[in-house]
Amino acid sequence: MERLARARAQANEPPLPEPLVLGTRRGSRREVAACSAAAAALGIRPGEPLAAACARVPGLQVAEAEPEADRAALTRLARWMQARISPLVALDPPDGLWLESAGASHLFGGEQRLLQRLLARLAASGITARAGLAETAGAAHALARFAPGACTIAPPHTTAEAIAPLPVAALRLQAGEAQALARLGIASIGDLLALPRAALGRRFGLALLRRLDQALGQAGEPLDHLPHETARAAAIMLAEPVAHAAALHGLIDRLAPQLARLLERRGEGARALDLLFHRIDGTIAALRAGTAAPTREPAHIARLLHLLVEDVDPGFGIEMAVLACPRAAPLAPRQLGTGPDPATLAEVADRLSARLGPGAVFRVAPRPGAFPEATVAHAPPGHPAAGSWPRHLPRPTRLLDPPERIEAIAMLPDRPPAAFRWRGRRHRVRAADGPERMHAAWWEAGADPNAVRDYFTVELEDGTRLWLYRSGDGEDPDSGDFGWHVQGLFG
Repeated sequence: MERLARARAQANEPPLPEPLVLGTRRGSRREVAACSAAAAALGIRPGEPLAAACARVPGLQVAEAEPEADRAALTRLARWMQARISPLVALDPPDGLWLESAGASHLFGGEQRLLQRLLARLAASGITARAGLAETAGAAHALARFAPGACTIAPPHTTAEAIAPLPVAALRLQAGEAQALARLGIASIGDLLALPRAALGRRFGLALLRRLDQALGQAGEPLDHLPHETARAAAIMLAEPVAHAAALHGLIDRLAPQLARLLERRGEGARALDLLFHRIDGTIAALRAGTAAPTREPAHIARLLHLLVEDVDPGFGIEMAVLACPRAAPLAPRQLGTGPDPATLAEVADRLSARLGPGAVFRVAPRPGAFPEATVAHAPPGHPAAGSWPRHLPRPTRLLDPPERIEAIAMLPDRPPAAFRWRGRRHRVRAADGPERMHAAWWEAGADPNAVRDYFTVELEDGTRLWLYRSGDGEDPDSGDFGWHVQGLFG
């Protein structure tokens, strides 16, 4: 329904009248394939006969379902997620996707933030989505479609407890099996787990047991992941499977120069790197690394991946390795010389971020603000500064957040302090410069429009230079309480 609405909006066509359902043919009968929110509020559900729905709701609008267009839209969304979120994405038609988060969640600050950012991005694009994360594909499918919340995560080793309250339909059972279980009083997966396994197999067959085992991780469930459709990829097929860590590091050292040559021919640098190890049992171990700036230096690419490969489980052996670049940016050739390499800082930042985690490496950048504590922001290491601090006024090399209150002796309205007590010690001021007056951001909601600060640079008897301010202009009590604070330190 949402795909149809977006397609009509992009074609500048008016929305279809409500209540609306999409009809499809299944065998010899017509049934409801999907329904709008207005139609669902009237009791219409997908799967019911279309004739019965039209008879029950006079004026029901019917449009033809387009399964091929739906699958194409789902595939486009999967390709976007493969490039932006996770290297391993598999389709779960007609309206679901599986993502492998283990090798990519560190780039988003963890699995919780990955799912939250993904759902927010989909919502901004007009796509209603739910997410579930678990150790198995079956459990993740159940949580995403049947858990109460829109974003549900099962902690490690708690799969059975997480899916126990869900209805038995969450196990992707065959048609009629959920109704047959309900007639026996088995409403939830927890009820199912409490029954003897042999009795379940005799009564309902092996299909039910297989779905239950897949959800609990006791049976494998290989997924048909989308292949990487990119020319920026290098691959190595091994004659014999390998399983030890040294061999995996050796594969990285062989793949990095191949990918670098491909990027050089295209005039591009990598912004994201996907390393995929294909196991002999058909499963894939995937890792994703990001870069602060476009790069095609083989040594730098290899170093990034070496830091991540220690967590790879080779299983029964690796038979093929692929290094792909799903996202790249233009990178012009550069002249080699003997001077300092401008890319060195970005490479060091990438290595530190891979080892310490996202957000641990940053630069201090200026931003618009009234008082000094509001003019400093954390930015990515390679992010260009959007402005600068005033060059004609002295600023300390270190700001205190929050400013520390002191007891000062000073003459009002505009004299610097002669002495003050800070951190339990008394200090005498040998020299001072100021005041420099700053006003509050009166244009911002919630700000005190009358707030004023007078800043002084003072030098103590031991040579320490501090940045102090008095709250208020020294005359009008509405401008501040005339209290003194230490804001920063010089040198």
